[in-house]
Amino acid sequence: MIADRARLRVAKRIERLAGYRLSDRAFNGTMLETLSSGINYDSFDFAVREQILAFFNDFLRCDCRDCPLCGCPEKKFAQKVLELRENGLDHRQIASFLADEYGIEIFPADILSFLEDTVHVLEAISDISRLKGRQELAKKTDDHIRLIER
Repeated sequence: MIADRARLRVAKRIERLAGYRLSDRAFNGTMLETLSSGINYDSFDFAVREQILAFFNDFLRCDCRDCPLCGCPEKKFAQKVLELRENGLDHRQIASFLADEYGIEIFPADILSFLEDTVHVLEAISDISRLKGRQELAKKTDDHIRLIER
């Protein structure tokens, strides 16, 4: 999944603040628990605090009992990447946006690979929808494919 490729720029700084070793992967369970534990981020400059707050608000807010280990953060991240692509950003622009907005580093090639895989899955959903007579679902799926491929 695309979330496995995402790394936080400030992971080492968060690790020092937390006082224990952390993976630099943004959606690693320990990292997610650390970010949502309410540690004091005042030692970071304003821009980094804003990135962490944006990350928290966009990916870690859910009502699941097992939050943040419920899988919602990873799903929200994948949805964000698709949303950015459907709004016209290419894979390089998406990588740049994620770095600026959330402090997430991810290779543009990983984003491109994720988008290609997503199109293949959507094509399969579209074909099965047509076979099952679910034309509305097939149309919606085709619309998403068109937006991703443009």
